[in-house]
Amino acid sequence: MTERIVVGITGASGAPYAKRLVEVLAQAGKRVELIMTKTGAQVFNYECATDPAWLPQGVTRHANDNLFSPLASGSYPVKAMVVIPCSLNTLGLIASGTGDSLLARVAQVTLKECRPLIVVPREMPLNIIHLENMLRVARAGGIIMPAAPGFYHRPAAVSDLVDHVVGKVLDLLGLEHDLYRRWEGHY
Repeated sequence: MTERIVVGITGASGAPYAKRLVEVLAQAGKRVELIMTKTGAQVFNYECATDPAWLPQGVTRHANDNLFSPLASGSYPVKAMVVIPCSLNTLGLIASGTGDSLLARVAQVTLKECRPLIVVPREMPLNIIHLENMLRVARAGGIIMPAAPGFYHRPAAVSDLVDHVVGKVLDLLGLEHDLYRRWEGHY
């Protein structure tokens, strides 16, 4: 059976990270289960200049208001969930255990089933509420991975910065890649 990975896209800036992750996962033969919030779709269209209906082969899109989706059940087998980019509003929903949208519900299911939940917040600055929400999610078993690209691989283009963040997500998923040059000491 092909591994399923849920990708949640919210309304925070950073849609190119999500687009690239979905492309790489699909190219790697993973089955991507995609959930976009309404604002996530709008930001995706704006930042990627691509209609959010764009989907590579092997990607299934689920409506965020469909709580009858198989993703809403812990019995539906998925390897992990990545929320990229994660708005601070969605982070708050995850931290509070709220599950009245599919994206928030699947995050809750991912945590209760002890599956990896990778949350990629992109907004800044952070106040104490945001930091406490990150701590709550981390204490519940989630992984907080801010979209903070490195520069040690000497990026030449914005796409190199995007690939660095996406590569770090793939590392957390245990998937091999060559999206950026790893640090090996002085160049």
